[in-house]
Amino acid sequence: MADRSHKLSFNVVGKFYVDDQCINCGVCNEIAPAIFGTNDEEGYAFVQKQPDGGDEEGLVREAAESCPVEAIGDDGDE
Repeated sequence: MADRSHKLSFNVVGKFYVDDQCINCGVCNEIAPAIFGTNDEEGYAFVQKQPDGGDEEGLVREAAESCPVEAIGDDGDE
């Protein structure tokens, strides 16, 4: 489970985030490339844009469920 106290600094402000458990496997970016960016040099993904509406939020939730290390978190109604 993602830990909000370990959010990566590259995440944009908002309710969804990636924490330092990320292994840059690419699953989140395949599912929601408009939302997730990658820092290949450092070896992690991050939220580059918060979702706009239900369809994008659904993709973020699908990415979170598919993440092999559970590095995608949801802070609720931020």
